[in-house]
Amino acid sequence: MHPPAADPIAIRACLTPDVAAVFDTEWERTLDSAKQSKDLSGVRQLLQHWRHFAYQELLEPGTYFQVLATTAHVQATRRAPSGSVPENEIRARINARLADADLNDGTRE
Repeated sequence: MHPPAADPIAIRACLTPDVAAVFDTEWERTLDSAKQSKDLSGVRQLLQHWRHFAYQELLEPGTYFQVLATTAHVQATRRAPSGSVPENEIRARINARLADADLNDGTRE
């Protein structure tokens, strides 16, 4: 299974009706903005952003609203969810992967 194309029809096909309604609202607002500004960068950004949500919804329906609920809880309590990985550990993992990618690319000696 692969993420959908950055296309509103492909994205919508992956979403439950409740999540599709959220997408539709953002899609309409973004289109209205693009019409006024004559700039499609917002449309491209929205489609890229929603591709990831759509893919997650395909893999695990309900993920979108779980993310929103977790975010609301974190904002209300100012505490990371239980089981979260500490920031310094995440940074160390990212740095290790970047270093590994550089070594595999041959860009580092």
